[in-house]
Amino acid sequence: MSEASPRIEVFPNPKPERDYVIRHTCPEFTSVCPITGLPDFGTITIEYVPDRTCIELKSLKYYLFGFRQEGIFYESVVNRILDDLVAACAPRRMSVRGSFRVRGGIRSRVIATYPDATDGVSR
Repeated sequence: MSEASPRIEVFPNPKPERDYVIRHTCPEFTSVCPITGLPDFGTITIEYVPDRTCIELKSLKYYLFGFRQEGIFYESVVNRILDDLVAACAPRRMSVRGSFRVRGGIRSRVIATYPDATDGVSR
């Protein structure tokens, strides 16, 4: 995304003393393949336990829409979203899942977590 990418806004957590899960799903995520220049389509799911702040949805929507013109690999986009959201709201825990539509006969799913974890990932 460009230097002028949309800023992720936050608001005070209404129940900071409690662990609870927030899940946001963007079923219309679009970016561009950096090799072919063709669009990539997928679903981005963000799941987190907030600490002091929560992510404001309108700013999240514009942030995610900012990838529509960017050439970026699946692995990079999922990890960048996680890094940017963790920097914005400092959650207790967070995962970002990218489930991308079939391309070349292969469906891809990328999961990044904070703090870093490998639960459920076979080596």
